[in-house]
Amino acid sequence: MNAKIPLTYAIFVNHHLIKIIPMSYDKSVSDHYLHGNLLNAIEAALPALGKTTTTVTIADLAPVDEFHIGGRQATDHLLAQLNFSEHANLLDVGCGLGGAARYIASQFNNSVTGIDLAQEYIDTGNALCRWLKLENKISLVQGSALDMPFNNNTFDGGYMLHVGMNIEDKATLFAQIHRVLKPGATFAVYDIMRQSDGELTYPVPWATTSSTSKLATSEQYQQMLTQAGFTLIKATNRHDFSVDFFNQLRAKIAADDGPPPLGLHTLMQQSAAQKVKNMVANIGKGIIAPVEMIVQKP
Repeated sequence: MNAKIPLTYAIFVNHHLIKIIPMSYDKSVSDHYLHGNLLNAIEAALPALGKTTTTVTIADLAPVDEFHIGGRQATDHLLAQLNFSEHANLLDVGCGLGGAARYIASQFNNSVTGIDLAQEYIDTGNALCRWLKLENKISLVQGSALDMPFNNNTFDGGYMLHVGMNIEDKATLFAQIHRVLKPGATFAVYDIMRQSDGELTYPVPWATTSSTSKLATSEQYQQMLTQAGFTLIKATNRHDFSVDFFNQLRAKIAADDGPPPLGLHTLMQQSAAQKVKNMVANIGKGIIAPVEMIVQKP
């Protein structure tokens, strides 16, 4: 069991502890995702794909920059239900490296603005946009989804993919999203949600310990979305899809005698295997599952 402990960091001088200083929650979340040399790691993997920064494609990058269960498959499944119009101005909340934003911009000719806490992900994502010559269609900015630097009624639609697991104040999150969307806009949530009581096994891809894991149930999501002013259109539990996806992924890695040049291991490095294994185990126990929710701002 992982006890919830205060988030702190220590200052040492000549190996002597000087003081313990509280760490901000946002910094603790950002630090969890910190790689330290992510863009170079992605570029270093390109020769194994037979690609360079000028020839790499969106499909080549998908295994590393669609950081959610099911990757591109899950993105396609969600997009097929949204019917965003061409040239729509979309919002990507918790955009990570911007993989979904680049895919949507290239496939559907949308402009996408993404926001994420992790500065390294934003810097890396913007570099990937330049590699793919999509910087004029996509804007990725560092910031908090709880206080977004966007005007009211700005976006025609949007989505968030595996974001809420790190955000406790989902009421403010959804109120902010509601504020920046235009009336009539459709918004999609694809998050890992709690399905039953029980202690999770850590670490998992979104948290090293329970201190930064802020799971909620599907019912709680629906309640907070409704309170923010949204109308629920559809909710879909994707448990079976996630089990099949990981079974296929495991079989492919075994058949290929190892992971591909780019993948979740690129992001999470040595901890990738353990984090994914624990997440799959938690899904298998029925404690968590990925869930889609599609809502509309009246």
